[in-house]
Amino acid sequence: MTQRTVVTLEDDLTGGEAHETVSFALDGKAYEIDLSDKNAAALRELLARYVSAARRAGRVNVPAARRLNVPAARRGGLRHVATEVDPAAVRAWAASNGYEVSPRGRISRAVQEAFKVAMG
Repeated sequence: MTQRTVVTLEDDLTGGEAHETVSFALDGKAYEIDLSDKNAAALRELLARYVSAARRAGRVNVPAARRLNVPAARRGGLRHVATEVDPAAVRAWAASNGYEVSPRGRISRAVQEAFKVAMG
């Protein structure tokens, strides 16, 4: 039996289709927002003046849920997920299609994107 999992992001500002999750931090707190290409570009343009004047402070602390590889849908990062992508399914697909994937840990974005494309 074949199972197809579809993940759809919804723009958190407009409710339309989102194309990416943008991460940022302010006052020691990390945030993520799902945005369309247009809204992501607008956010980056809005912050560009401040980013260009700021100094890099190193890496922002990653929340425990992300360090423990808890799927985004369960930690609240993807609020508009139809279904979760099964890491075991991604690993099985990757192994059968010539990708090197460890049996544990994070699956690279490239492999995840290739899986999504292959699943249609």
